[in-house]
Amino acid sequence: MKASNIHFEMAERGRALNYGGIGAIHLMGQRLGLAEEIDSRLQLLKRHLPYHESDHVLNLAYNALLDGQRLEDIELRRNDEAFLDGLGAQRIPDPTTSGDFTRRFDEDSVLELMEAINATRQRVWEKQPRDFLQQAFIDTDGTLAGTLGECKGGMALSYKGIWGYAPLIVTLANTREVLYLVNRPGNVVSHEGCVPWIDRAIELLRPRAAEITLRGDTDFTLSAELDRWDGQGIKFIFGMDAHPKVVQLAESLPETAWKPLERLARCQIATEPRRKPSVSRTPLCASRATGIKSWWARA
Repeated sequence: MKASNIHFEMAERGRALNYGGIGAIHLMGQRLGLAEEIDSRLQLLKRHLPYHESDHVLNLAYNALLDGQRLEDIELRRNDEAFLDGLGAQRIPDPTTSGDFTRRFDEDSVLELMEAINATRQRVWEKQPRDFLQQAFIDTDGTLAGTLGECKGGMALSYKGIWGYAPLIVTLANTREVLYLVNRPGNVVSHEGCVPWIDRAIELLRPRAAEITLRGDTDFTLSAELDRWDGQGIKFIFGMDAHPKVVQLAESLPETAWKPLERLARCQIATEPRRKPSVSRTPLCASRATGIKSWWARA
């Protein structure tokens, strides 16, 4: 390999983008009508020159998808010609304009945005096989979202000593999709205000799912709602604190009323185990000595 006269040339129109997958995400949103659904439900701007509500929402979403940590990171996309050409956009909202757009939201507007996304989500479910949601699992839990801001509205000190918020997350466990996300102060308990959002998730899945099961930890064992959910044909798996009365009720059950839980294996090995290869047990030093003797004999 003696070549030395090698040259590399790049066309003047050649451009590169380090996040090539954004094109596939944008095409998927177009085919599902996500932008049209957002514009029809969300009314925050009096004039749509030059942007619509969907332009702002998608701009914020794409910034998060491209590892953006704050609104100021949008400026990187505004100056990336390859990114703008990939989306077919002359320009996108700057960080200041995006911040002004987020401050226009109230509680009803946030709900309309989530419902617009859920309406688009149902179009994706319709393209799945019939048994896609034969048994739907709705998981509900609270989490902690710390913040570096010191004067943000609604933040509070959590039980872990973290300043921030405690969002309520309602997800479809089958696909890990977030159906509803509700922001709350950091000092609330996990189940606070969860019932209306669980009911919304049930209504969202009812036309598609043959069976719906709710799941959550001990905080979501709401005795005032269990009979109502059971009357609707909803199943649930909730933990319960080991109070003396609950323990007594459990121990008084007959042996036929329960059975041990057998967990499924994490994976099934489809191949057969291989045998270890046979290894010569002749010491290395003895083998080398034998080779040396045979060499001297030939010499």
